[in-house]
Amino acid sequence: MRIRHQLKYDASPEDVYAMLSDPAFRQRVCAAMDTVSHDVAVDETDAGMSVRIDMVQHTHGVPGFAKKIVGDQTRIIQSEQWAETRAADLQVEIPGRPGHIRGRITLSGDASGTVEAFDGEATVSIPFVGGKLEGVIEKLFLKGMDTEQGVGAAWLAGER
Repeated sequence: MRIRHQLKYDASPEDVYAMLSDPAFRQRVCAAMDTVSHDVAVDETDAGMSVRIDMVQHTHGVPGFAKKIVGDQTRIIQSEQWAETRAADLQVEIPGRPGHIRGRITLSGDASGTVEAFDGEATVSIPFVGGKLEGVIEKLFLKGMDTEQGVGAAWLAGER
């Protein structure tokens, strides 16, 4: 299932990248997502940065058919490889489960700030219900992105 989503920030791409590279910001996003637990690692690389977020989330609100597969909580590992300050490859894995999200994040500036865009796909390889589960994963992923945008807007406005 194709996923495309955009977040808007009233800041330069350089400021948004700096925010995304701050482990304290990533911790704050996890807290806003009400994770059961999370571990955030942000490491500089020669060209950019590597981000790894290992979290456990509640599955409140997940449809019954999906809850039978994922349970009351699910572990998610989000990895981002920023080869430059304006673009990254993103992977979201669900260890032990047959689903993932893969795509690309880009930061682009315009007259009013920065657009953080995601373009990728959710894939679940389970016959008959895979498509429905992809829709559930997409909804949860977009909710997480929107939570990140809310935390990010406050962060960039000085609420740290």
